[in-house]
Amino acid sequence: MGSHRRRAPSGSDRGAGTPGIAGITVTVMSVAAAALGAVPAAAAPQDDTRAEVDRLYTQAEKATEAFNKAGERAGALRKEVRTAQDRIARQQERINTMRDALGSLAGAQYRAGGLDPSLALIFSDNPAEYLDKAAVLDRINARQAGELEDLRFAMRDLAQEREEATGKLAELERSSRAVAHHKRTVERKLTEARRLLDSLPDGLRDAYDRASRSGRPGIPDLGSAVPASGRAAAALAAARSALGRPYVWGANGPGGFDCSGLMQWSYARAGVGLPRTSQEQRYAGHQVPLSQALPGDLVTYRSDASHVAMYAGNGQVIHAPYPGAAVRYDPVGMMPISSVTRV
Repeated sequence: MGSHRRRAPSGSDRGAGTPGIAGITVTVMSVAAAALGAVPAAAAPQDDTRAEVDRLYTQAEKATEAFNKAGERAGALRKEVRTAQDRIARQQERINTMRDALGSLAGAQYRAGGLDPSLALIFSDNPAEYLDKAAVLDRINARQAGELEDLRFAMRDLAQEREEATGKLAELERSSRAVAHHKRTVERKLTEARRLLDSLPDGLRDAYDRASRSGRPGIPDLGSAVPASGRAAAALAAARSALGRPYVWGANGPGGFDCSGLMQWSYARAGVGLPRTSQEQRYAGHQVPLSQALPGDLVTYRSDASHVAMYAGNGQVIHAPYPGAAVRYDPVGMMPISSVTRV
């Protein structure tokens, strides 16, 4: 009689009936994996949107500094053109006066010495009087020659002034076109960024803040470091007084600021004239290592120095961040640092 032994259930057999512990584990892990996989898939478009907004804001900031530079150059050229036009007007008036004087001398010469000198002497009723007149005419001729030479130089200078003024006017036109171009670029980037922000859900849009510039309410602990100079202390006090004022691209206060505008305005309150752009501000003093930064120092960011902030102490800076954000404190390492400048 043969014996019949019951075969032990295999793993596949267990899965076919009532689920065992292994089956339950597999099921739970599958569900968890599916759930975890669903989060990045849903969040990815919103993360991409925020990244694109960051990119647009960065491009707008660079265009803003280009706008500031072109505007500053256009302003300087307008002053130069006005000065040149004033010089030209004065030079023209001087030339007109010289011409009038030469005309009077020429008339006097013609009236007094129109005849050939030898004939005039023969027919003169009073030869002695004629000789006196001839001596005067010689002096007039010498003076006239000098006046003519002066007139020639004056007209040459006037022509040169006009040529230089024409060149400045042409450069002014180019700078004005550059201002308009950069203005359109900034506005286009900001409009696109706003459109993308508006596409986010209300909660995400309201909570949006660039991760590299995470704003926090209140005043952070700024430590006890002392500014390097009295002007740095005055500039820092001015920047602190601007906390909460809005970012306005192309503005340098007092109602709103872009990043370099805040630095220029703050140091102007301390009696120091800074250049208008962040790229120029990085060379407005001597550079120091970040480890030696003191309150009032300027901190520029990115390799092109397209953003600037003021060191406030204890690893914090004050700056005008970007459109839609007010002047505030942020960590000094919020972006890659280009340089630290002590004014």
